[in-house]
Amino acid sequence: MKRRNFIKNASLSGVGLAIGTSLTSCADKAPEKNENEKVIATSVKASLPLVIATWNFPNATTKAWETFQEGKSALDAVEQGCKVEEADLNNTTVGNGASPDRDGNVTLDSCIMNSKGDCGSVVYLQNITHAISVARKVMEDTPHVMLAGKGAEQFAYESGFKKEDLLTESSKKAWEAWKVKSEYKPIINIENHDTIGMLAVDKNGDICGACTTSGLAYKMAGRVGDSPIIGAGLFVDNEIGAAVATGLGEEVMKTVGSFLVVELMRQGKSPQEACEEAIKRIVSKPNSNYKNFQVGYIAVNKKGETGSYSIHKNFSMSKFQDGKNTNTQSDYFIKEEK
Repeated sequence: MKRRNFIKNASLSGVGLAIGTSLTSCADKAPEKNENEKVIATSVKASLPLVIATWNFPNATTKAWETFQEGKSALDAVEQGCKVEEADLNNTTVGNGASPDRDGNVTLDSCIMNSKGDCGSVVYLQNITHAISVARKVMEDTPHVMLAGKGAEQFAYESGFKKEDLLTESSKKAWEAWKVKSEYKPIINIENHDTIGMLAVDKNGDICGACTTSGLAYKMAGRVGDSPIIGAGLFVDNEIGAAVATGLGEEVMKTVGSFLVVELMRQGKSPQEACEEAIKRIVSKPNSNYKNFQVGYIAVNKKGETGSYSIHKNFSMSKFQDGKNTNTQSDYFIKEEK
């Protein structure tokens, strides 16, 4: 059955941010389901290794799984999986071909974290397709965690990355059409996304994660969301588990969402319970405008149990395990739209 399309209005600090109507729709990617296939993602123990990702990214999870099959690490798996979407010109929310900010500049945010607790991040990176690989270089080749803007770009060139024009003709046309009205009150389509987040657990139970995005389309110049922020968009604790977020990043940052999910698992909650509690922290905040934006979490623990949860319906989690690539609808907070 086809899912209906929700369009929401939201604002941020008096200035709206927009997700363009040209964004890749995960609902459009998802396979058709009949009435007997209303599956909800809950905590399910999985054999190892496994890969999970936000939304419906079958090509990305396939690449991550293939990387495992080549004998490579969980860190390699999440990096290679994310690179698939960064290179996909049809995905206008990640990497090459992404929607620009309001000034017409494509800026990328990304972070990566290994099982040892090391992490790397880049923010406001321009002219480089594979932000996730630059983030890994920051982690492995510098004493720092995060590089920003021109510094991140210069580091990328020094590390061998090539300069590219990331604004494709298609994205440029969509941006120029948006400029006609320049409406800063956004339309938030909760079936769309601005992030691919990926978590992988190897056969030994070691966990790594990655997150990459171009952020909100037509955002204010300089805007950075949760995706490159360790603890907000992504967090890995190899003793416990890992989590990654997607949706309106400002709301994730206010609750340090991914760190919260992992800490809840540390306290004994399952990945599913932890994701649900983290969403409830957002919607229970005073003056929360949660009916007008989407946030979703996915999580995995040391045993390979997984969970996912969101505010609105139509968020999903991709999973590759036991040689099978699946995409499952997540449970959600708002059961009925008023």
